[in-house]
Amino acid sequence: MVHSEAEAAHTASTTEDEPRLIVEPGLPARVAAIVEPVLGQLGFRLVRVRVSGAEGCTVQIMAERPDGSMTVEDCEEVSRALSPVLDVADPIDRAYRLEVSSPGIDRPLVRKSDFDRHAGHLARIEMTIPVNGRKRFRGQIAGTQGQAARLIRDDVVAGEEAEVLLPIEDMGEAKLVLTDALVTEALRREKAAKREARAAKREERRETRHSRQRPQRPAVKGGE
Repeated sequence: MVHSEAEAAHTASTTEDEPRLIVEPGLPARVAAIVEPVLGQLGFRLVRVRVSGAEGCTVQIMAERPDGSMTVEDCEEVSRALSPVLDVADPIDRAYRLEVSSPGIDRPLVRKSDFDRHAGHLARIEMTIPVNGRKRFRGQIAGTQGQAARLIRDDVVAGEEAEVLLPIEDMGEAKLVLTDALVTEALRREKAAKREARAAKREERRETRHSRQRPQRPAVKGGE
């Protein structure tokens, strides 16, 4: 779990180009291949693509910045950039509505760093390949080991080990469970992000004032 703004900055810098290990099949995968390079150029990372046929066709793009943030303005920027690209590539054979969103508090986990960043929180995981004869798991994330997530199960029965290693690439879906602790941490991160934004604006204004107040040297004429 990230415990400080400095650690958050380090995590963002080291995971910016980190690939997703849990990916979608079929049509969403084709959409993902189109939008992921565009998101990267804008400084965002793809989290998930979903194509839903309920109430008309909706293409949902879930994205975030490397530090896990995603504002309303970010969503609008991504939507404006992706719309013409998807129009040209035309991966959907019918009319659809594009929806860009943040991962949310009870977010999907798709990268190794997601499991490290949210260690200590509850998650539900569904495997595509069974582990110890089962596909569905729920428990507290305990970080990672190699390319597997460590999970402390909260539904253990007598004779079973509480901790299990689940290969991330063999997961069909992994998602955080909404808890009071998760909400509290999300609010803390949001406040920290706002403080950083305010500090950056103050620094920008200070630099602007300093450049305006800096005296200009008189031009030196040749021969003097």
